[in-house]
Amino acid sequence: MAITMEGVGSFMVMDKHRSFPSFIQQNKVSAFTAFLFPSLVNNKRNHQKMMKKPRTTTVAALIFYNPIVEAVAEKPVKLKITAEVTLRNCETEYWEKMLHFLDNTYPSQGGVVFQLVSTHIDPRIMQANLSSEATLKWSKSNKTEAKQVTYEVEFQVDSNFGIPGAITVINKYHKEFYLESVNIEGVIHFACNSWVQPDKIHPEKRIFFFNKAYLPCQTPLGLKEFRESELEQLRGDGKGVRKLSDRIYDYDVYNDLGNPDRGMEYSRPTLGDVSTESPVNEQTPMYVPRDEALDDSKTKAVAAGKLKGLLKNLIPTLRNASMNSYSIKDFSEINSLYKRRTPLGVQLPIENWSRLPLPSMLTKILQSIKEIYKFDPPNGISRGASCCLRDDEFGRLTLRGLNPLSIERLKIFPPVSKLNPSIYGPQESSLKEEHISGYLNGMTVQQALEEKKLFILDYHDIYLPFLNRINALGERKAHATRKIFFLTPLGTLKPIAIELSLPPMDMNSPSRQVVTPPVDDTTYWLWQLAKAHVSSNDAGAHQLIHHWLRVHTCMEPFIIAAHRQLSVMHPVYKLLKPHMRDTLAINAQAREVLVNAKGIIECYFTPEKYCMEITQSAYRDWWRFDLEGLPADLIRRGLAEPDPTRKHGLRLLIEDYPYANDGLLIWSAIETLVRTYVNYYYPEASLVQYDTELQACYNEFINVGHADVSHADWWPKLSTPEDLTSFLTTILWIVTAQHAALNFGQYHYGGYIPVRPPYMRRLLPNQGNANFLADPQGHFLSSLPSLPETTYFMSVLDILSTHATDEQYIGGRKDLSAWGGDTEIIEAFYKFSMEIKKIEKEIERRNADPKLSNRCGPGIAPYELLVPSSGPGVTGRGVPNSISM
Repeated sequence: MAITMEGVGSFMVMDKHRSFPSFIQQNKVSAFTAFLFPSLVNNKRNHQKMMKKPRTTTVAALIFYNPIVEAVAEKPVKLKITAEVTLRNCETEYWEKMLHFLDNTYPSQGGVVFQLVSTHIDPRIMQANLSSEATLKWSKSNKTEAKQVTYEVEFQVDSNFGIPGAITVINKYHKEFYLESVNIEGVIHFACNSWVQPDKIHPEKRIFFFNKAYLPCQTPLGLKEFRESELEQLRGDGKGVRKLSDRIYDYDVYNDLGNPDRGMEYSRPTLGDVSTESPVNEQTPMYVPRDEALDDSKTKAVAAGKLKGLLKNLIPTLRNASMNSYSIKDFSEINSLYKRRTPLGVQLPIENWSRLPLPSMLTKILQSIKEIYKFDPPNGISRGASCCLRDDEFGRLTLRGLNPLSIERLKIFPPVSKLNPSIYGPQESSLKEEHISGYLNGMTVQQALEEKKLFILDYHDIYLPFLNRINALGERKAHATRKIFFLTPLGTLKPIAIELSLPPMDMNSPSRQVVTPPVDDTTYWLWQLAKAHVSSNDAGAHQLIHHWLRVHTCMEPFIIAAHRQLSVMHPVYKLLKPHMRDTLAINAQAREVLVNAKGIIECYFTPEKYCMEITQSAYRDWWRFDLEGLPADLIRRGLAEPDPTRKHGLRLLIEDYPYANDGLLIWSAIETLVRTYVNYYYPEASLVQYDTELQACYNEFINVGHADVSHADWWPKLSTPEDLTSFLTTILWIVTAQHAALNFGQYHYGGYIPVRPPYMRRLLPNQGNANFLADPQGHFLSSLPSLPETTYFMSVLDILSTHATDEQYIGGRKDLSAWGGDTEIIEAFYKFSMEIKKIEKEIERRNADPKLSNRCGPGIAPYELLVPSSGPGVTGRGVPNSISM
């Protein structure tokens, strides 16, 4: 083979000390033609871009600029190619010594076998060109670091081999290992990031592809068969029982939440189209594909959180053991659970304790130990002197608290139920104009409706069908609540009436009470009790519908479909990959300890054993994917109206709505990134329509993942780049900002039980109730969960609100090499990252703006749940890339 090159000496390389890869220097005959030149032929787009941008840092890119190359095939020449293999260093010292012993004692056995696959095919046999096999031995490592160990392997290829596009791996050892990457001559990179099982467990070859995105129709001929084979491995055949070492993605229904073998109290109806329960073996962890399992750092972090919670429960538990009743007697019992607030920079004078008499010193030491094991004060809420929730704070938390997704504009007064009146009584509410007319700043009710000043938290239809069963449980007492708010001139919400309903005893006497703001001490506590019942309804709706259903549950089928139908080479998969991290494992853990029979959700929320039935009901009757995007959701709830003249194309009816205002910034940034990305890979609608993997993924997401609602006519079409942009923007919004807003404030907004009780133990008394009149505050406190339940629940919220040390946040990607030098895509991610940083600064500015009464003012905590960045721990801020907790 002959080769001529002109103008090479004029190229500018930023790293002047970097040399050509060794195999190019040694084999000048095949250097650019056999290895790099095919990429010039197959990628005109990159060629044109490089002609405009001569400065580059990669050898591979040099050939794209002003090349004049003539090649004449003669006899193929054998070439050596060197690869650096990087593994995660997760072996113990003992295991490493044993592997070295086996390598040295039995050199012909074991090893990891690699083989390169070309993007080109051999026209004689119509199959991909393959390199020789190269074997890696554990004992031959080049470099060992704390987290990585690297090896070097050599392949032989013919000079007409083409570009390495894939690599196969066979593990002939008896233990799995984690393959991070393979780098060919410093030019072509394979980001593997996967566990490779021994061939005795999984005999099929593992396949990894180089870092370049291809639509299915653009796949190089040499990789087509391997692309399809890899997807077949991931889909499996739908048979057999999954092993923890498997990497198969498949669907199942929620038929494993109950466990009737342990007794009838553990029996639960199945969810979805299935008739029998199939409890999980409690000795075996719930299956997730091997690469989806939580890594050691996150597992240790969760374990540390559990230990922290146990220690914080220790002292209250010891104290409660000596008491006859676990009911809370005084607010001081709750306040004593928290560490004392000390001024910034002031430390307790521990150094002076030695001067005290011994008994006093011991007392101080014991007090200090108790202080260590106390809870941090939640900083998301402000409390009145009575330690109850103030009305103005209730209004603020509805717009910027843990659940800002339930508030709706009231369009009809009185509100009307959609439940069957023959079963649940009259559909019209018991709220009357006289209940609210005195709180409307001189407006009539009709004027307030027309001027869009009335809003509602309406949990009537969600809870009423379940109340007879809930209230028969003993320790659970609940109403179905409605709460009416008036939008004040300051832009804040003022609660003006609460309706509390029970199922009617008979059709002529519906059990409904209406409570309005207090006028004396008695009505003050009645009003506080009514607000507490609204808060407990709200806590259940937040956890069961907005958080578990809309985020965790409804996104899981899409993640499964994406792994089953989208090749890792698919540009959509590459975009989504960091946004699917840890979700399947987190959901599996939730089914084991959170939403299962007698799990945490049942133990600490109002519906108890009926929690998942409420979730199922909301999914069947209310959830719609086409309304899950932020703008569509705001319009559905009447909180916004389309307005093309406004930023984001919306006019918010409550201008100071922190969740919506901050959320729209992130939504728009995501949408801009996604639109750029989609238009780059799909310049024509036909590419969307005939993308077999994309369409298979979308159809499976609907028809298998959401089979119960697959017949609905509201599912969006997926026919144009704009359709795909809308779909992907919604997905990314849900798994990033939506989840962050609902999850990471759970402790700071829900960690003070009198303000946000997860359930109540007493119904609202009649105003003339003698016991209530004798001690209204005591009645309120005895309605709350007991002190042991309070501390345990606070510990759970603390764990759920914790960011891991290895959290990956929105705007930050560690996989930009996955686009193989597509500068337009890398530039789009850079702009997105910069936009996220600007959003963070804008949120900080808003939190300091005294004109924004819902996020700034004396005693008002800043709204930070959608601040993109965070450190580890319970910070009340930070938007991770995925549903990672």
